[in-house]
This record gives sequence, structure tokens and C-alpha cells, in this order.
Amino acid sequence: MSAAAPATEAETAGKQTCPTISMTKATTPQAGTLPAFKLERYFARWEFSAPHLLCCSDCEPLPLQELLGLADEDSRGRWDNLRLGYGETRGMPELRQEISKLYDHVDPEGVIVCAPQECIYLAMGALLQPGDHVVVTYPGYQSLFQVAASMGCEVELWEAELRGNGSAGFDVRRLQSLLRPSTRLLVVNFPHNPTGFLPSVTEWRQLVAACKAVGCHLFSDEMYRLMELDPASRLPSAVDLYDKAITLSGLSKAFGLPGLRIGWLAVRPALQQQLLDRVAQLKDYTTICNSAPSEVLGLMALRAREHILARNMALIRANLAVLAAFMREFGDTFAYCPPAAGSVAFPRWLGGRAG
Repeated sequence: MSAAAPATEAETAGKQTCPTISMTKATTPQAGTLPAFKLERYFARWEFSAPHLLCCSDCEPLPLQELLGLADEDSRGRWDNLRLGYGETRGMPELRQEISKLYDHVDPEGVIVCAPQECIYLAMGALLQPGDHVVVTYPGYQSLFQVAASMGCEVELWEAELRGNGSAGFDVRRLQSLLRPSTRLLVVNFPHNPTGFLPSVTEWRQLVAACKAVGCHLFSDEMYRLMELDPASRLPSAVDLYDKAITLSGLSKAFGLPGLRIGWLAVRPALQQQLLDRVAQLKDYTTICNSAPSEVLGLMALRAREHILARNMALIRANLAVLAAFMREFGDTFAYCPPAAGSVAFPRWLGGRAG
């Protein structure tokens, strides 16, 4: 589904005292342990057997033949002549070159390609130590807070709040109160899963300024970036605003290609040796390299990104119209605000009729 649009200035100024979104919070595991990943265990049970699947957060996957039909001459030649050997740990150079074009201050040496989940695990393993203070947006994807907690870090949650119009949002002033001079890392996810919230550019710059004020790193999960319903609301990538930012992105969500398992970390030159070299060393203990077919298909997708993103945004807009009609009919059962970006929504059940 899809969810909460950002409040206007008038709504924000006049909002009531905002309760946080009520969800089951993560328990902090003992250092060195990871609990079951609840969402993925849920998917494992139902994702491939449910007749109507409404719980996934990626766009409708592209068929292989459709993607091949979008290939330029170079990437199609790479596909036709592909050898199924090992690849480079950091990713195919041409793929990293294409990824770097998405940013203003990143060169190909500032990119490492991994599966998106692997990116989270390796980045935190490279950056964090037991006892480090970490602040994380919540609710959110479990590994964004659970990996740090499993390493023995002190994890505090920056929780979404319900606003007067029923939308969800994150208060930067609350974040400023959570950050400390000793904070090692702020982890954020905007556009936000699951609420669809997108901060304003002003709020985004205030967030970056808060990180600079305490000197912490910023890990920015931008898997849903490029899916803004209003393209003018698109935020600059964190890596283009801050030299201690680490941007996570990939092809699973906006590109509708989760089966490729292609994601990446992007950093500025200042973090290439400090962070990416260590991530590459740790990757030797996980996947070593990426799938060779996936890298070539990923190159095709990035070179055809305007076509693919337009296709997926058309699907999202059509589905939002269907969802809006449903919510009008069942307005006594659900509270709903449309999302500002992304492919997920956060309707709230109010009780009442069922069936």
C-alpha cells in the first residue's frame, strides 16, 4: 500500500500533542546475537502462497524480457557474452560508474555494490563498536536498528508521531534532543517505510545540520528515493549534503528488480578508505562478490532508469486512486493519508466493521 503526506506549515503549527505510532518495539538482544527477523519470517510463510499479496513494498517486478528489451548496445553485448565467473568485490566498474551518476559528490571509487540487506550489515559492522550511541528512525526495517543493538550498541529510537490530520511525521526538534556529543551514528529512512513520510528540504537540511553539530555519521536509507509523487519534493541525497554521510540505495524498490539483489553504499572521498575499504574486507566473509548476471542486468536498468521509473510511478498513481476509493468507502474503519513518496502506505484500523 502507500501512506502519509507531510503536513503543511499550518497543520504543523496547529497540531495537537502528537502520540507516537503504536507498534511492537524491538527488544534489544544480547551483544553477539540476532533475533528472528519478524517481517521476513512473515513473508517466508505467506509471500509465495497468498492469492492476493498486499504486504510487499517493492514495485511490480519487471519481466526479464522487458528489461532486455530496454538494454543499450553495450549492456546487451555484455549479457550475450557473459561468463559466469567471479566478479570484483566492490562491483563491476561500469556498474559503479553508472551508480555514481546518481549523485553530485560521489565518484565510482566511492561506491560498493552488495545486496541491500548486506549493505546494512556490513556498513554497521565496519563503523560501530560495542557501547556506541546510535539513533534510528522508528518504525522501520528491522535490521536498521537490530544490527546495531546486536553489536552491543546503545540504540535509541526516533519515533514517528501522528499529526492532527492523521498523517505521520518525524519532529527534527525531537531528534536534536536525542543526539549527544558522543553519538556515533544516526540512521534514517526517507522516503519512509512504512508511513510514506517525506521531510521538507528545510527539515532535511536541519537534520544534516544536527549531525554536523555533534559530529556523528549519517546512514541514510534511500531505497524509496526517486519515487516522489511530486518530483519537486525530492530531497538531495545525504551523501551530497554531508561528508560523513553513507547513502544506501538499490534496485529493489523504485526499479522493481528485487530479484537481482543489487544495492549499494555511496560515500564521498573522505570515507572511501575509512569505511568502504573495511566494508570490502568484511564482504570477503559474506558474499565475496555479486552475481555476474545481476550486475549486467542492473547496468541495463540504470541506463534505462527514466523509462523504468516512469513505468513504476504510473503503477503507483493508478493504485493510489484505487486505494483512495477504498478508503472513502471504509472511512469509518480506517484512517488514511496518502503518501508523499514511495510504494507503501500506513492506514490505521479504527475498529468497527469487518468483512
